[in-house]
Amino acid sequence: MILAVVQARMGSKRLPGKAVATLQGQPMILRQLERLRGARRLTKIIVATSSDAADDGLAGLVVSRGYAVHRGAGSDILDRIARCAEAAGPVSHIVRIKGDAPFVDPAVIDEAVRLAQATGAAYTSNRVERTFPAGLEVEVITVEALRIAAAEVRDPLAMISPTAAIRARPDRFRQAHLKAHRDWSHYDWRVKTPADLAFARSIYDALYAADPGFSMHDVLDLVESRQDLGRFAA
Repeated sequence: MILAVVQARMGSKRLPGKAVATLQGQPMILRQLERLRGARRLTKIIVATSSDAADDGLAGLVVSRGYAVHRGAGSDILDRIARCAEAAGPVSHIVRIKGDAPFVDPAVIDEAVRLAQATGAAYTSNRVERTFPAGLEVEVITVEALRIAAAEVRDPLAMISPTAAIRARPDRFRQAHLKAHRDWSHYDWRVKTPADLAFARSIYDALYAADPGFSMHDVLDLVESRQDLGRFAA
């Protein structure tokens, strides 16, 4: 089984409640899950959120729309993801997706999973050697590697960034890197601030009605043709 785990919480210093901020009339988390359903290599999707009372509404919303939810310790994301895998049944790979990524592309996910399976790598991603826009990060981790990392004592950074301990040890956890055919890493499509949310709404308003499954390339074409939608370049 290939299990996608979407990390989402209501807490955010710069944009509280962003998971339920609306894009074309629906909460952002549901738009993201809608896009993930287009990935052919995913077997199951779970939203991983915290057991804090502040996330009760988010969990209830996701379940009410027919998606699975796993709740765990808010401070240890790696442990939460590892427990998702345990609860889901026989899983070979976890596909980790962040909850601030409403432009996640099913085709990119499928290609990352294909690469992981073809190479046998313990950790496959497009975030170590960056060529994709920020917000399209995909990490594919074998359950074995995830369990090993979760069972060990970790520093505080590794608890906040659940794949840090795996990424930092390519000698121990073999890696594969997915690259785009051009470098678009200067684009940042994550939703972390009110300005980011305004940008996401502009893109959805321009593209969603004509094609709810619009791709990364559709967003690139729109951004590169309209200066008013240009995003920050590194």
